[in-house]
Formats: sequence, C-alpha cells, structure tokens
Amino acid sequence: MSRRARTLALRTRALRVVGWTLLAILVVAPVLWVLFFAPTTGKLATSFGSAVHDPKDFLITVLNGVTAAALYFVVASGFTLIFGLMRVVNMAHGAFFLFGGYVALRLQRNLVGEGAGFGLTSAQVNMTHWLVPAIVATLVIAAMGLTMQQVFLRWNQGQELRQALITIAISIILADQMLAHFGGVAEDIAWPRNFDKFVNLRVEGIQYTATRLVILAIAVAIGVLLWFWLKRTRTGMVIRAGVDDRAMVSALGINIQLTFAIAFAVGSALAGLGGVIGGSFASLAPGVDANWLLYSLVVVIIGGMGSLGGAAIGSLLLGLTSNFSAAYLPSSYTYYSIIFTFVLVAIVLAVRPLGLFGRPA
Repeated sequence: MSRRARTLALRTRALRVVGWTLLAILVVAPVLWVLFFAPTTGKLATSFGSAVHDPKDFLITVLNGVTAAALYFVVASGFTLIFGLMRVVNMAHGAFFLFGGYVALRLQRNLVGEGAGFGLTSAQVNMTHWLVPAIVATLVIAAMGLTMQQVFLRWNQGQELRQALITIAISIILADQMLAHFGGVAEDIAWPRNFDKFVNLRVEGIQYTATRLVILAIAVAIGVLLWFWLKRTRTGMVIRAGVDDRAMVSALGINIQLTFAIAFAVGSALAGLGGVIGGSFASLAPGVDANWLLYSLVVVIIGGMGSLGGAAIGSLLLGLTSNFSAAYLPSSYTYYSIIFTFVLVAIVLAVRPLGLFGRPA
C-alpha cells in the first residue's frame, strides 16, 4: 500500500471515529439533560421539566415521538420504495400526500351530507365516513402516481436530474391547483367517533388519545404487509433484486417495467394514505406538501435508500428527536428544535454516507 493510500485510510478511519463519537454524544447528552439536569423552574425551565421530576410527561413525550414516527414511516416507506428501486427522487411525493388528504376530506363531507361545508366533528363521523374516503383517496393517488411514471418518467430512466425536475414541475402544478380548488385555509379530516377518546394505559395514570394509537397500529400493519410483500412474494423478491442490481434483473428476462409500475403505484398509494392519516392527525393546508416531502427525504437519508428497516429506524429517530427537542429544550428556545433534526442527519452522513442501512447502488 502506498503512503498516500495509507494516509487516506487513516484519515477515513479517523473521520468515522469522530463521527461515531459525535453520534454517541448526540444520544447521551440529551438523555442526561432530560433525565437529570432539565430544570423545572427558572430561565432554563423546559415545558415538562426533567424525567426524574415528572416521569408521566416523559412517557407521554416518548409516546408522542413513537406515534409521530408511525406517520413518518407510512409516508416515507413509499418514498424509499420508489427511490430505492428506480433511483427516482419523486419530488411530487409531498404533493401526492396533500392531494390524497384533500380528496378524502371532500369525500368525507359529501358522505356526511355537509357538502363542501366546514366544521365536521367526530360526533358526526362513523367508521364508514372515514374508511371509504381513505380507500378511495389511496387508490386515486396510486393511479396518479402510475400515470406520472408511465407518461413522464418511463422514457427517461437513468436520467435522475431530468426526472427530479419533471417531478418538481408536477408538484408545483399540483400545489397551485390545490390552492385554487381547496383554498388556503387549514382544514382537517374528522376521525370516526369511535377513535375520538382517551385510553387509560395504566402506566403512571396516563390517559392517551386513541387516535395516535390507531396511527401506530396502522403503521405497524403497513410495515408487516410491506415486509411480507418484499420478503415472501415473487414481486417483492424482484424489487429487492432490482435494488441490488437492476441490470442483472433485466438481463434475466424479468419485466422490469412492470415491476417499476407496481412499485411506483404502491409508493404513491402510501403517500395518499399518509395524507388521509396526516389530515386527520393535524391539518391540510398549502405548504404541508413541502414539509412532508422534507420529512420523507430526512427519513431516507438517515435510514438508507431502498431499506424498509432503514425507513422504520429513520422515522423513529426523526420522531423522537423532534418531539424530545421541542419538549425538553428551555421554553424560550423551543424554536431551535428543528436544528437537532439536521444535526442528526449531518452526523449520520458523517458516519454512514449511505445511511444506516444503505448499500451502494
């Protein structure tokens, strides 16, 4: 080995050691702050105080982080499926999320009989009024994604920059049309009355909202179904093989175009379903599409391209980081909580440039 090669190897090893050290500090320091040092009074007082003083609020923050991660996973798993197999950075993924939510919102109001009116409450909504719009919106977004892939992306495969620009253009057009047709006022999809209640978790006397637990259950079910599809079916095996070596899959005579179409439809459908859940969880408004596209990108960067497990871990890290930083930073500094998300991304990339579970293309 030449002297230059040895120097380069040592430098790379040193950078990895520094990266892992920073990652450990990023994990350990906030834990110590939350558990032992976060004050309950004074200038540096946090919203909840430390976990030692108030374990109930600490557990609620953990639950909030996990349930937020569940929604991140639903949306980002579709993004990583498309990105991992087709190398398409679908910049319209956030627009699909928002449009899916709006489709479900209009269908729900029509089903309840309120037309395009405002202010539906959970007392007016039963399971059918939520489930039917969710299924229809998911199918509509799946069809939109498939159409976009067949019309605009199929003919320029391998041209990542051109495809990214095309999907950006589509997302801008969709955003403008949604603003024109649905307005700029934030609206939300009403949960079924069965879910709009609190559940006694019998831990520290916590009464936790059932809607967040439903989101967690939906995400777990989607994760299990995706795992079974990717690991136990022929189509899933072809998709995984395509992530590892797309050229070899094509050389074996497998219809890779059909596989691409299925993957894009499923990935888009997950964005639409995420929009329905997200519109029920928070609200639908112009700009939400950009936020959720950013969340999906962060999850994929952390977890690694094309990895379902990476999407789950990335979602969990994002959910816990954002919720804990918002709850346990000093009250006058909570607006800096977003910085911790990007610090996490930077350190993960320093340690694992392809993400925690990423592999070379």
